[in-house]
Amino acid sequence: MKKKKFKLSNLLFIILIALMIIPQTRKPIQIALHQLSVSIFSPSAFAKADQTQLPPFTYKLSSIDGVAREANIGQGKVTFISYWATWCPPCIAELPSIAQLYADYGNRVDFVLITQEDPEVVKRFLEKKQLNIPAVFPKMNTPEILYEKSIPTNYVIDKTGNIVIKEQGAKDWNSDSVREILDNLITASYK
Repeated sequence: MKKKKFKLSNLLFIILIALMIIPQTRKPIQIALHQLSVSIFSPSAFAKADQTQLPPFTYKLSSIDGVAREANIGQGKVTFISYWATWCPPCIAELPSIAQLYADYGNRVDFVLITQEDPEVVKRFLEKKQLNIPAVFPKMNTPEILYEKSIPTNYVIDKTGNIVIKEQGAKDWNSDSVREILDNLITASYK
């Protein structure tokens, strides 16, 4: 019987698996893997015929400082909704791209970045990661049409309430294609 030669790739695979088992290294590795997918995958719009129409509604929220806030969905302004958490590796991986998008579109698109966590935990997380995003906390149940069990789940909703983009998992929200979609939705020439 011939003895198999141990390859370097096998050793690296074993080390990666071991690191994934160790709690202190698992999360950073997961974030790094999701960041790799963020650099590859960019959201795309549904065809007009495949878009879901939301009835206009007002999302009741509060800011990180406890100030009441409302987001008027489908009532004249493009909305970006994200359901996320500080402990979620794909959320952490995509938040920098959302922050970049928010920096450029925050005055023209209503960014509603919803988390269920303790505001102090979120505040510390955003400071540590140096993220400037408008984190908010729900003061009502998630509308059934937007409810998903997995995070991150993100939506781009046009001025009249059509869900133009719905994506789950880490994506590059600061891509040229997303910017083009937002520009068209803002000028209301999206087809």
